[in-house]
Amino acid sequence: MTILVLNGPNLNLLGQRQPEIYGAETLADVEASCRRMGGELGIEVRCAQSNHEGQLVDWIQEARGTARGIVINAGAYTHTSVAILDALNAFDGKVIELHISNVHRREGFRHHSYLSARADGVIAGFGTHGYVLSIRHMAFLLAP
Repeated sequence: MTILVLNGPNLNLLGQRQPEIYGAETLADVEASCRRMGGELGIEVRCAQSNHEGQLVDWIQEARGTARGIVINAGAYTHTSVAILDALNAFDGKVIELHISNVHRREGFRHHSYLSARADGVIAGFGTHGYVLSIRHMAFLLAP
């Protein structure tokens, strides 16, 4: 069983950008935690990050037939991208939308998510630990 963990714009700067909001862990730390949790659960975890909307769409499309689930932290594209929503709608596996911060305690424009219309679940506000929670919940969703 394979799941894809996708990270959008600026998440390559984890540990450097606004650590008071996003924490001190780097993206490499987060990816290692995801793979470790996947290993414990018998799930292959593939991770990818891009600052480019089209690249995220391409990876979602490529996941059709190769992954059973997608965990996505689309960053700012969460609030703007119909293209990512459309790609997720064409994916027939499970989808978990993830946010490191509690977006509902932040600026008003972050309160709306296009991706939530497709997501099987949303995890927000648990810091980078939300990634491990997402992997665990994905395993639950995909259990036979």
